Amino acid sequence: MKAFLYGVGLQFKMDIRSKTMLITCYLVPLVFFFFMSGIFTSIDPSAVNTLIPSMSVFVITMSALIGLPPSLGEVYSGEVKKVYKANGVPLSLGVITQFISSFIHTLIVCLIVFVVAPFVFKAKLPANLPLYFCSLVALLCVTLAIGCIIGLLVKTQAKQTMVAMIIFLPSVMLSGIMFPATMLPDFMQYLAYIFPATIGFQAMTDLAIWHLPVLAILFAAFCAVIALILTKSK
Repeated sequence: MKAFLYGVGLQFKMDIRSKTMLITCYLVPLVFFFFMSGIFTSIDPSAVNTLIPSMSVFVITMSALIGLPPSLGEVYSGEVKKVYKANGVPLSLGVITQFISSFIHTLIVCLIVFVVAPFVFKAKLPANLPLYFCSLVALLCVTLAIGCIIGLLVKTQAKQTMVAMIIFLPSVMLSGIMFPATMLPDFMQYLAYIFPATIGFQAMTDLAIWHLPVLAILFAAFCAVIALILTKSK
């Protein structure tokens, strides 16, 4: 257990020093938050009602889909994987430590958004805070699992970025965080449910309990895919 905690702590410190993680997990999401929040609330004053969930969804998708895969790819396509095998370390350790480290970093930024938005942009807090945070954590876990799959399957960073953007852009544009989803054509509203960001955003805004089982099922399915990939990589 001590070795596992040491590995998580070491990965957390390494991610802090990583320029990729610093840019994709902290710099870009926070710049987007401060810049776009001012625009959203100026154009549409009612945006304060969903500002915190909207910015949290962007932070999660940016960090998990753009920031996590390159870091994970460095572990499983380089010398670290050989070291794992040579020393009998389970290959799952790298995924678990990266997952936990990215989870902590992303959650920190989401908490910054949650604390700062009401004071700077007069954003309204969610009515049911326990359900809101449960929905946020569920969406974060699901999206990080997708990031892990990308990092394990796609070997080069250029291809990782391309695949991540294919998921990232529709997640942001169709989920309803940029503009109301009702403005989209009907078929695109249905298409949006392919992406967990849509379900997560609705869970954090509608505060309906039925979204959580859906996210839990998706997380379990993605974990099974990750386990299968690791098994084959042996």
